Order: sequence, then structure tokens, then C-alpha cells
Amino acid sequence: MKAFQLRETAGMTGLILRNDLEKPAPGPDEVLVRVRATSLNFRDYIVAHGEYPVGMKPDVIPLSDGAGDVVEVGKNVKTLGVGDRVAGCFFPDWISGPLTQEVFMRSLGGPIDGMLAEYVALPERAAIPFPPHLSYEEAATLPNAGVTAWHALVEAGRIQAGNTVLLLGTGGVCLFALQFAKLHSAIVIQTSSSDDKLERAKAMGADHLINYRNTPDWDQEVLRLTAGRGADIVIEVGGAQTLERSLKAVRFGGIVTLIGLVSGFGKIDPLPLMQRSISMHGINVGSADMFRAMNRAIDASRLRPVISRTFTFEHATYAYAHQQAGHFGKTVITV
Repeated sequence: MKAFQLRETAGMTGLILRNDLEKPAPGPDEVLVRVRATSLNFRDYIVAHGEYPVGMKPDVIPLSDGAGDVVEVGKNVKTLGVGDRVAGCFFPDWISGPLTQEVFMRSLGGPIDGMLAEYVALPERAAIPFPPHLSYEEAATLPNAGVTAWHALVEAGRIQAGNTVLLLGTGGVCLFALQFAKLHSAIVIQTSSSDDKLERAKAMGADHLINYRNTPDWDQEVLRLTAGRGADIVIEVGGAQTLERSLKAVRFGGIVTLIGLVSGFGKIDPLPLMQRSISMHGINVGSADMFRAMNRAIDASRLRPVISRTFTFEHATYAYAHQQAGHFGKTVITV
């Protein structure tokens, strides 16, 4: 089969197309999936550059996210059949309950092979049927960004109608969070450095817009918009350079869901957490149960993910470059 491998952690130059890899055979509890589409996340960038903290399998097949058709099933498989359309789980071993260190050490496209291949063998428990109204390309955006946003807002944030949600930026997670927040009748404050992206977020339902380049004290603007109360939930994807302001922008007793480190690493002052009884919850994608719950909401609402651009399999390196340029919506590769 054809597949891409990361031969070295040198960014896109380490991405090599192989035409001679052996097609995997599913084990007794596995299904073989003919991959139809994959999508990229910021995590794929740090994997390609050797910065993923869990480490990387030598010559790993990259990308955690993908969707396709079941073409073969193992002898013990009961819930899936040939022809079922499925997407893979980021953590193949996380079915339900809390995340454990053992589960955390095994994720697609880093510690173990991922989805940028023609065929992938997945455990039955980690192949999740997706809503029928979605295309393969749309379904391929769900496993990381979609499930992460669902985990942050619904599972950890316990979002309720009328809550105010602060979204930092318009990346994949935040766009899903915008869609899920509006499904729950929440008020959304959207930030970005681009007025064009803010207008597109407004068209998707964002209630308040903040250009953080024009308004560097955006935490004070959040307080102004909420009559001094602050946001109930903050989707924090920036890391060290934004966390201090996020802690100022959240309400007393609110929650900051820490998802990304786009702005890098740094120290955290714990005083605001104690003084204002703030909860901070680290989010690592989510479980298969969360994936299924999210799919039920997507199916009922007919929600469609936002795709920026789709690339062919042979042009995967161009997809990586497009992803890093920071476009509005997910970057997808068809297989």
C-alpha cells in the first residue's frame, strides 16, 4: 500500500511517500479501514519537528485523524461490518472514564502509526461510525479537534444555556467549540488577530468579536462585555502568553480548559486560581464515549465541520504548509 512516513523529525522534509508498505491485516478484535480522508492538527506539526512530549515511533505513519470504510473485520468483531463508514479514535485504548498514563502513551500518528495511509487496522472499539450526512472529508476533522472541543465544553465545562464562552482564536478546536456552544444556546466571545476571520465567526453565530491585536487588553474587554462578571468557560489554546489574561477574563468560580500551547511554554502564577476559585482543566482530546456523544449531537443538529482546503494524497506536504499558514477551517487530505 501507499503511505507517508516521517523518516526524520525535520518538518515537511522528513515526510516520505512509500509505495511498497505491506497492507496491514486486522487482528481478531480489529477492523481494516480503507482510508478516504485525513486531516491535520497543530499536534502534527510538533510531531514532524520532534517536539511531541510523548515521543515518536521510528518511521511513523503520521496524522491522528482519518475516516474511511471498513473493508475487513476480525473474527471477534461484533459491532461493525464491511462497508461501515468510520473514523478512528485519537487514543485507541481510551473507551470511557478518566484518561490514564498508559492510554496517554499510545496515540495515533506519534507513538503509534496514524492515518496518512491507504489502509489502517484499528481496534473495533476505536473505529467510530460517523453521522451519515457527513462526507469522509468532514468526518476526518472530528477525532482530534471535534472531540477536544466537545470534551472541553460539555464534559469538563458542563456548558449550560446562557453561559458565556470565550474562544481564543479561530483554529480547528475553537471553530468546533463555537458550533457546539451555539448548539447549547451559549453566548460566544470570539477573539482573533484577523477582522476577516472574526466576520466569518460572526456569520457562524459568534455574539461578540475582539481583535486582540487592536485590543491587547482583551481580558478587560471580556469583563466589559460581561458587565464585570467574566466568562463562564474559557477555551485556552494559547498557553504561556495568553493564560494570565484568560485567568483574569474568567468569572469567579469559572473554568479554564487548557488545550493548546500555540504560544509556547512558561510559568503559571497559581494565585488567581486560589483567590477566585477558578478551575483549570487540562484537556487531552477525549474518549470513544465522548466521540459517540458528540456524533449524536452532530447528527441531530446536522452540523457540518468547517473545511479550509482539501489536498490530494500525493500533495500531503502542501497540506502541512497550508495548515501552518493559519487558515480558517480544517486542512484535509483525500486518500
